Amino acid sequence: MIKILFVCLGNICRSPMAEAVMRHLIQKEGLEKEIVVDSAGTGDWHIGKPPHEGTCHILNKYHISYEGQKARQVIAEDLTSFNYIIGMDIENVGNIRRLAGYEQTGEIVRLLDYLEDYPIADVPDPYYTGNFEEVYEMVSKACENLLDEIKAKYHL
Repeated sequence: MIKILFVCLGNICRSPMAEAVMRHLIQKEGLEKEIVVDSAGTGDWHIGKPPHEGTCHILNKYHISYEGQKARQVIAEDLTSFNYIIGMDIENVGNIRRLAGYEQTGEIVRLLDYLEDYPIADVPDPYYTGNFEEVYEMVSKACENLLDEIKAKYHL
């Protein structure tokens, strides 16, 4: 079982969007038994809350389910149980690496590492910018590329 964890600051905008998009792509490919997806935040402000209304709006627009998603905080066990730990920006990645310390973890990368030659490295936080459509486009393409990489690597 391949396990992917998307991480942002509060787990209400970017990471739940990526979780929902990736789950949708996995279902379209019929790979639900091979790949599991989750999301979490590095902060604890929104624990237990559903995704931000802007995230919900954009996911509804594209008919992507986010049913049952509730914000949670990254825990130490996540770092050893997930194969891919994907931060939305460099700050998230730094926080994940500090939490991991010297523990063996899954691969820790930024989501936009999966967009070759993309002009920016970090997914902007639409909580502050309001650019949910732009973030959705980045997240969708990066998730497609990540899924293609996983399918090739694991022969799925």
